[in-house]
Amino acid sequence: MTKTNDIVQKLWNLCNDLRDDGVTYHQYVTELTYLLFLKMLKETGEEGQLPEGKRWDDLRKQNNVGVLDFYRQLLLDLGKDKHPLVGQIYADANSFMRKPTTLRKLIDSIETLDWYSAREEGLGDLYEGLLEKNATEKKSGAGQYFTPRPLIDAIVAVMKPGSGDRIQDPAAGTGGFLIAADHYVKAHEDVYDWAEAKQRDYFERAFHGMELVPDTHRLALMNLMLHGLANDPERSGIHLGDTLTPDYEKLGKATLILSNPPFGTKKGTGDARRTDLTFQTSNKQFMFLQHIYRSLETHGRAAVILPDNVLFESGQGKQIRADLMDKCRLHTILRLPTGIFYAQGVKTNVLFFTRGAGEKGNTKDVWVYDLRANMPQFGKRTPLTREHFQEFEEAYGDDPWGSEDALARRVDTGTEGRFRKFTREEIRERGDSLDISWLRDDSADSGDLPEPSQLAEEALTELAGAMEELRAILLELGEDQQTLEEAGVLS
Repeated sequence: MTKTNDIVQKLWNLCNDLRDDGVTYHQYVTELTYLLFLKMLKETGEEGQLPEGKRWDDLRKQNNVGVLDFYRQLLLDLGKDKHPLVGQIYADANSFMRKPTTLRKLIDSIETLDWYSAREEGLGDLYEGLLEKNATEKKSGAGQYFTPRPLIDAIVAVMKPGSGDRIQDPAAGTGGFLIAADHYVKAHEDVYDWAEAKQRDYFERAFHGMELVPDTHRLALMNLMLHGLANDPERSGIHLGDTLTPDYEKLGKATLILSNPPFGTKKGTGDARRTDLTFQTSNKQFMFLQHIYRSLETHGRAAVILPDNVLFESGQGKQIRADLMDKCRLHTILRLPTGIFYAQGVKTNVLFFTRGAGEKGNTKDVWVYDLRANMPQFGKRTPLTREHFQEFEEAYGDDPWGSEDALARRVDTGTEGRFRKFTREEIRERGDSLDISWLRDDSADSGDLPEPSQLAEEALTELAGAMEELRAILLELGEDQQTLEEAGVLS
C-alpha cells in the first residue's frame, strides 16, 4: 500500500468515529474538504489566498470549548471571500458537526498524518483517492453514477487529448474525466518545457465543465485545484450550473468532450430550457447528447457514456440518433459489461464520434465492440481493471478521430468475434437502432451469476444508502437525533 493509500484509509476510517454525531458519509467528505483545503494550502505554501486569522493554524489553536463556533464563523467568512476559488469552495458552507470534541478529533487526526509523503506522491492523488473511496462505498450512496477509473482511463487513452485541445465535460461530477485527460497530456507531452504563454493557456483555458449539485461542484473545484488546473469562472474550470438550461453558454465550443451524463428524466423545475436544441424531450441523456454533438468544433471528437435505451428508443430518440449520424461520424460503439456501475441493473455503452464538416451524411460505417457478452460478473470479488479494456483499445486503433483511413485498417472479427462493422444502410434498415448484439451470452446461463448472499448484501447496502440520505434530510430539517434513534432511523 502506498503512503497516499494509507492516508486515504486513515481519513476514511475517521468517518466511522463521526457517525455518533449524525454525520453521513457524503457529509463527511464535504466536511473534510473544508478542512483539507485549509491544511493543503498550508502544506503547499499558498496560505496567502486566505485572509489572516482564517487559516489552518488559527483553527487548530482554538480551545475545545470555542473551536466549533470559530469553525462555523470561518466557513461563513470564507464563503464571502473575494478570492474566486476560496469563495466558490466555501459558498453556502455549513458544518454538519454538532460536538466540539468531534471537530477537535478530526483536526488533530489531519494534523498528525504523514503530509511529507502526501506531498511527495501528490496531494491531488490523495484527494482523488478519497473521492473514489466515497464513490465505491455503497453505503455512501455517492457512487450511483460514478464512472469507474479503468473505464475513464481506457476512454481517455483512445481519445488521446493533446496540448491544443479544449476539453469539456458538461456533466462533470467531481472532475474525473478532466483530471484523467490532464494526466494523459502530462504523461505524453513535456508540459513544463512549453513556452510560458502555452503553459498558461493550457492550465487556464484547456479544461471546462459544469456540475449541477453544489456539494459535488465543491469537491470538483478542490480536485482541479490540487492538480494545478485553474478554476476561474471567467475562463475555465468547472462551473456550477445546469447544462440543460442557458447556463450551457459558459462552456463554449470544444475540440474534445468526455462525459457520463446522469441517468433519468428532467423534472419541471421552472428553469429555462434549451431552446437551441432541435429535439425537446424530458430524457436527460438525449438532451445531453444533443448538447455534446452541437458543442463540438468541426472535426472535434467526443466519447459519451449512455444507457441502452438511448440506442433503441423510438420517436424523438430515433430522430436524434439520425441527426447525430448526419452531423457526426459515429464510428465506434463500445457495449460495456453489466454491473460496473453502482446501479447494478444499468446497461451502458460508450459512443465515439467526430463532428463532420457538413451537416449531412457523415456516418458511413459504425463499428461495434461487444464487451458485454460472456464477461465475468464484476464486483468486489472480480474488480474491473484496465486490462479488461486492452483488446478493445488495440482494436480501436491509434486514430482518436476514427478517420476513414483508420477505419479501413480495422478487422471485422465476424459473428464469433467481439468487433464488427455495420454500414449506415444496415443501421437504417434496423430503424436507426444502435442496440446491436450478435454474440450468445453464455454467462447468463452459467454459474457466473451473483450468489444469493451477494444479491442480499447489495440489497442491504443500497437500503443503507437510502437510510443515509433519509438521516441527512431529517437532521437538516431539525429533527432531534435522540428522537430519530428511538424511532430506529438512526442507529
